Amino acid sequence: MASVGRATAKYIKVSPYKIRKVIDLIRGKDADTALAVLENTDKKSRVYLIRALKSAIASAKQGGKVKQDELFVAKITADDGPIMRRYKAQAMGRATMIRKRTSHIVIELGVKMVKHAPAKPKTAKK
Repeated sequence: MASVGRATAKYIKVSPYKIRKVIDLIRGKDADTALAVLENTDKKSRVYLIRALKSAIASAKQGGKVKQDELFVAKITADDGPIMRRYKAQAMGRATMIRKRTSHIVIELGVKMVKHAPAKPKTAKK
């Protein structure tokens, strides 16, 4: 199935491990439910996910053929971005590395398949 709307958020200063915890809450849900879940989640990464999800919804609606209530989160990933390396002084003249991780978020939306009731066959009148 091809994605209808797609959005990426790059160089997010939150580790992918922390973002994936929030991503698991919205994977497979419809767009309105996913936004509601993110609005009520108490994590830092929710701000970036809301921004990316709204961008994907706007991208899907750009063509004018899709309504927001027909969209769902088809695919969402949080991959590693570049790691900023910093050093912290330790005992006896040593230094330890601190890794400040970044993330790249990709959201793809799909259209829900609407099941129509089968048409009733016309019966011949006798």
